[in-house]
Amino acid sequence: MTGQQRKSQLIGIGRALFAARGLDGTTIEEIAAAAGVSKPVIYEHFGSKEGLYRQVVETEFRILLDSITEALSTEAKPRVLVERAALALLGYIEDRTDGFRILMRDAPPSQPEGAFSTLLSHVTARVEHLLSDEFARRGFSAADGAMYAQMLVGMVAMTGQWWLDSRQPDKRAVAAHLVNLAWNGLTGLQKEPELRSDS
Repeated sequence: MTGQQRKSQLIGIGRALFAARGLDGTTIEEIAAAAGVSKPVIYEHFGSKEGLYRQVVETEFRILLDSITEALSTEAKPRVLVERAALALLGYIEDRTDGFRILMRDAPPSQPEGAFSTLLSHVTARVEHLLSDEFARRGFSAADGAMYAQMLVGMVAMTGQWWLDSRQPDKRAVAAHLVNLAWNGLTGLQKEPELRSDS
């Protein structure tokens, strides 16, 4: 293996072990054995178990943030952007379950407040900008966009955590129900919500 291939292999193995056992429950010996290398190889690439863990968290953080940012950056009506952001989070959970478990579980030393809460802060700032514009356009207080952004992102994040283990219904149905509640409120809920981005 090249150095980069070995590093990628170690990140993948570390991600699986950290997701299953957490940072403290995983030993450097287990990582080395799973990779078929000696401990010094891990130290050479990452400096320590914590260094490997930090790299795993940063990689997963970047992948998820990029996915949600892309969903929110394209031109579309606000409702469709909310749909796309919900689908981006649920798609990440579906495709990178180990990564999401890590982001949810342990805070790396470089992010004592937690990787997932840091990620949500970034996403909330983007959503706040969108909602402030939409609120101003409708004659509502643009300042309220910040509060509603917290509510909306929190609702999607909590639903994603629940869906991580349940996986029922499928992600498109979950996204449709999320947007149904966010967009219509409890008094305007539709019995059979559908995503508008499909049309």
